[in-house]
Amino acid sequence: MLREDPPAGESRLALVRRARRTDRILAETYPDAHCELDFTDPLELLVATILSAQCTDKRVNLVTPTLFAKYRTAEDYAGADRAELEEIIRSTGFFRAKTASIMGMAQALCERHGGEVPGRLKDLVALPGVGRKTANVVLGNAFGVPGLTVDTHFQRLVHRFGWTAETDPVKIEHVVAELLPKRDWTMASHRLIWHGRRICHARRPACGACPLTALCPSYGTGPTDPAQAAKLVRPGPSS
Repeated sequence: MLREDPPAGESRLALVRRARRTDRILAETYPDAHCELDFTDPLELLVATILSAQCTDKRVNLVTPTLFAKYRTAEDYAGADRAELEEIIRSTGFFRAKTASIMGMAQALCERHGGEVPGRLKDLVALPGVGRKTANVVLGNAFGVPGLTVDTHFQRLVHRFGWTAETDPVKIEHVVAELLPKRDWTMASHRLIWHGRRICHARRPACGACPLTALCPSYGTGPTDPAQAAKLVRPGPSS
């Protein structure tokens, strides 16, 4: 049964130690963890992250080569033909709303930042279509500024791990920020997301194939038999 509260009687110090041990094991399990969106500069990552809402990274990566070849600067996006841009990103879903966000974001970049993506959280979240999650993805992966990316995988895992019972993403971010060293925030986000995509699935987590069985209060939510669990393990990103 899923458990959202820390184990009974666990002290604050014990919770911090367990969270950091969990992250260390995930670091050993996923030494190659990284952002699974393809990009070469901050603008490309910002656009790709906007496109990734309600869409798999795999699908976004199929779309962005054509997109990035046609639109290379914020000015290009700001002055794009809306129908043409919509058609290129159509397969990512919610393409009209995403087109509006991308064009609005690009126009704001041109007006406020000389067409360059800013490297500060407060500037990024002030852009149309850019929330804290998107901003932290860009800061952590394009600028090297530590940040926690609280997506659906991240939220599910911190609940299962008993790190917090909070449901608001901003509150979750603040709680986890107090559990892990700031220098580790970006990579910890990648590791949690990788684990959520590969083993700790929403419906049937592969508990019997998980390296965190001794630390997870939700062990047993999914099959614990190693052979059964192994069949649930996914080799790469699916969402």
